[in-house]
Amino acid sequence: MKKLLTIGLGATLFLGGCMADSSSSNNNTDEKEKAGEKLEEKVVIYSPHGKDILSQFEKMFEKEHSNVDVQWLDMGSQEVLDRVRSESKNAQADIWWGAPSVMFDQAKDEGLLAEYKPSYAESLNESHHDEDWMWTGTSQTPEVILYNTKEVSKEEAPKDWDDLLDEKWKDEIIIRYPLASGTMRTIYSAMIYREDPNDPAKGYEWLKQLDQNTKEYSANPEMMYNKVAKGEGSISVWNMPDTVMLKEEKGYPFDFIIPESGTPVLTEGIALVKDAPHPKAAEAFYEFVNSKEAAKILAEEHYRIPTRTDVEDLPEWIAETEIKEMDVDWKVFQENEEEWMKYWDENIKNKSKEVKE
Repeated sequence: MKKLLTIGLGATLFLGGCMADSSSSNNNTDEKEKAGEKLEEKVVIYSPHGKDILSQFEKMFEKEHSNVDVQWLDMGSQEVLDRVRSESKNAQADIWWGAPSVMFDQAKDEGLLAEYKPSYAESLNESHHDEDWMWTGTSQTPEVILYNTKEVSKEEAPKDWDDLLDEKWKDEIIIRYPLASGTMRTIYSAMIYREDPNDPAKGYEWLKQLDQNTKEYSANPEMMYNKVAKGEGSISVWNMPDTVMLKEEKGYPFDFIIPESGTPVLTEGIALVKDAPHPKAAEAFYEFVNSKEAAKILAEEHYRIPTRTDVEDLPEWIAETEIKEMDVDWKVFQENEEEWMKYWDENIKNKSKEVKE
């Protein structure tokens, strides 16, 4: 068992000018300005982090750098990868902020990212950054079984992945459509991997049984949240930080179970897009959203578990939660995920359960 505090460190934000003297991001920017480097007039971010975080960081960064216009596009992490890939000959984005590390590894292999070793590099464990510094980890994300506490008691809730296949959960499971979601692609791939990474047929059979119990594949996370909260389904699979946030901030009747046999723990990351049109502003934003102060604010206000090892006084739900981490070879994920998910989409998914926006 591992306390989340030991894997922690984070990702993002800043408290305006009052942090200017202590933030590594400002120190880095000051050095650039002293060297005569002026930030470009804007920076473009592609991210799945959602409107709340992105709009907050937009305001904070623009307060610190009044000459820079922050523009962002909120979409699923797979959608970001697809878009960055399609724009590779004429890059439109500067920063890709938020996705599982396996997706950044894939983008690296395709030559879509730019090398950047940040000022906080020494605060990251080896597993929390690319060996060539094509990406760095910003937060850790354990995957969990989510349930509606008004519909299901803690005693009744599934305790492990295989419990989801029990007939009593038929038409009780609502899942965010996997192909557009890094979280769901990871969970589904983990189910194949844990059965036998060398023989995906066993994992496919498991996913087929899960499909039989699934009531709906929702087009986006908000649809899934709302339907589970309303009791249209009582169970889902998702990530722990979002589940805690929805419970504490929005009052949703949610709680979670960490699967007894172990769960994949994603490293969420950030990267510079190759041939970014605004590289200096991109580096400044990269540093800005990964300062210690930013990591702590993200943990306290947005339920992100930091990857940096030098962030102190983190919330109790991070410091005290214990988790059994699934032993995963992420390289195997990278090599097989696309094939596994394509097979699920074409051969397993009940298309009538896919609900569009």
